Amino acid sequence: MALPPDTRVMPYSGEAIAEAARLVLGGWPVAVPTETVYGLAADATSAEAVARIYAAKGRPSFNPLIVHVPDLEAAENLGMFDDAARALARAHWPGPLTLVVPQRADNGIAGIVTAGLSSIALRVPAHPAMQALLAATRRPLAAPSANASGRISPTRAAHVASSLGNRVALVIDGGPTQRGIESTIVAATGGPLRLLRRGPVEVAAAEATGDAIEAPGQLASHYAPAKPLRLDATEARAGEFLIGYGKVAGDVSLSKSGDPVEAAAKLFDLLHQADASAATRIAVAPIPGPALAAALRDRLQRAAAPR
Repeated sequence: MALPPDTRVMPYSGEAIAEAARLVLGGWPVAVPTETVYGLAADATSAEAVARIYAAKGRPSFNPLIVHVPDLEAAENLGMFDDAARALARAHWPGPLTLVVPQRADNGIAGIVTAGLSSIALRVPAHPAMQALLAATRRPLAAPSANASGRISPTRAAHVASSLGNRVALVIDGGPTQRGIESTIVAATGGPLRLLRRGPVEVAAAEATGDAIEAPGQLASHYAPAKPLRLDATEARAGEFLIGYGKVAGDVSLSKSGDPVEAAAKLFDLLHQADASAATRIAVAPIPGPALAAALRDRLQRAAAPR
């Protein structure tokens, strides 16, 4: 399905949700209000659809994205909740609280959503528009804020249209958001609860320290494979597994045609494949270009950073 050339803004209605669901199921992100800010929602089980979120936002790095689900039962199908996480969910869901929990194996979530991590960030939104879209698509939805990377988070449909221009096919206008700031994020991955991002919900948890990235809004030094990683390789050296791009073929290729959206969709899966191979080192071909290609380079530079 070809992406419509112009952004449509539709008032929240059954018709708007039906059109949004059609686009989401076709692999495209749409902007939809939540009670916090407007989100750019795409099918969290489709790596290519999620890669289009990054392309639309011009996101500079591949941070984990929050996965929106309709209820706690759906969340527990994707992640593993201990008693503390379950208690927080029951107290604050639906609402502006995101819980980072260990993700279940084979949960169907694309690796680009979790940035290759073993944890997953989950939220049950309270806004009826996002809940309606979840019901209409019957898919978990990855949804960062619907603005160009580095711009102010959008609390009105007009903010989305101004920030993203025609990079998103549809904006559902549900009026101004209620909370106006992003959700609180708490990690419940074993041991004491850790506060990863402050937000509308006050939670008794120790603020996380260190540079390991687990959720949106944190800085990262690297998400690294176990093997050393060499960048901008045009051919493999002895003992290397080469991940190609464009004219550089490699053992596997992020995209033979040099498409950064395809490359972003494959990145984490191919890094895992390379890490599991018999090779002792990993090399990745050059990925030239701006915007999403720059985000790919940023992610790989972090993966290759000394540790």
